[in-house]
Amino acid sequence: MTPLEDPRRKRLFYRSWHRGSREADLILGPFAAAYLPLFDGPQLERYEALLECSDADLLDWLTGKTPPPAPYDHDVTHLLLAFRGTLFSR
Repeated sequence: MTPLEDPRRKRLFYRSWHRGSREADLILGPFAAAYLPLFDGPQLERYEALLECSDADLLDWLTGKTPPPAPYDHDVTHLLLAFRGTLFSR
């Protein structure tokens, strides 16, 4: 079984591409493709919690408008912020 055949990762991958706003889809979808196969259990939990946040909040964090609040200021969020930077530096 490949990592994205795992039902949990597959569900998170789908949720990353089907958020509600196209802007969030275009950031979270490629991020999920790159990192979901690499995440361990606790990182999957933290990513799943990030997906529970509203698109507006996530986009505020991703654009630097506001910093992520303490419960979301962790390794997965930092990876997402760094990944966002690579998307826009091309």
